[in-house]
Amino acid sequence: MENYQTQQDLNNPTGDGNFMQSNLPNATAVLVLGIVSIIGSCCYGIVGLICGIIGLVLAGKDMKLYKANPNAYSNYSNLNIGRILCIIGVIISILALIYYIFIIVYIGLDALSDPQLLQERMSELS
Repeated sequence: MENYQTQQDLNNPTGDGNFMQSNLPNATAVLVLGIVSIIGSCCYGIVGLICGIIGLVLAGKDMKLYKANPNAYSNYSNLNIGRILCIIGVIISILALIYYIFIIVYIGLDALSDPQLLQERMSELS
């Protein structure tokens, strides 16, 4: 008799059809990074962009694990929500970065520290 275990046997050691489901390893981290990426988009967009990209990379790894054996994992919904939050955070961060670059190019970095000069340059744009 051969002595081997399949992945299904490892997830179901009792053999009664009730699988022991485990959590995806990075699902909670992806969820937290998604939330931080949305909040971090307010910090000139850089923090949100970094956290969002890291979250998307971790989500990609966990999605591969889930697709290989969907019955073995129970918290795919957390992973999916975290991935969506990361995508939203990356988009908002990119928009914030574009806005800040636009402000620096058209108004100037020196005008950001001088309110009177800032008002003059903004009135020139309109």
